[in-house]
Amino acid sequence: MTRVYMVRHGRAAAGWDVDPDPALDELGRQQALVVASKLSSLGPLPVVSSPLLRCQQTAFPLATAWKKDVAIEPRVGEIPSPDGVALEDRVTWLREIMAGTWTQAAERSGAHYVAYRDAIAECVASHRTDTVIFSHFVAINAVIGAAQGRDDVLVASLDNCSVTTFDIIDGRLSVVEIGGEADTLIR
Repeated sequence: MTRVYMVRHGRAAAGWDVDPDPALDELGRQQALVVASKLSSLGPLPVVSSPLLRCQQTAFPLATAWKKDVAIEPRVGEIPSPDGVALEDRVTWLREIMAGTWTQAAERSGAHYVAYRDAIAECVASHRTDTVIFSHFVAINAVIGAAQGRDDVLVASLDNCSVTTFDIIDGRLSVVEIGGEADTLIR
């Protein structure tokens, strides 16, 4: 059995409709320190991050404490907005997608959205050693949904720096614990 801890990044300094790759704000940096402290007794374990800055910055305190490099994994990255959607329209698009299913997202915006969900689930399920992965709200929801056999895009309203735990047994994902939830502001 392998255990994977998926951490949602800390609070970003800018919204999804303002900056495609924002850093953490001050609260987000504090959240990263708190989650590093919470997880530090588990390791050292491999540390994996989405390529986006907010995830890498959230991973940094834990990786530093464990003296580990952060492995960048594009498959655990943010859900891509469709081609042609302007930066300022991304939040509206995302809210509409989150209100439905992956099947509906594929019908509306392209089959690659189901492929995105499947790639994240396959990536997480492929781990053979306990690992901590720093990722995104929708990405972690995709893994929860895959583990539970659900097609919903939004399964849990995961808080910043919440930790969702999965076990992998014979290549199959199982949810151990869904991370802390909060009213998540999609901005």
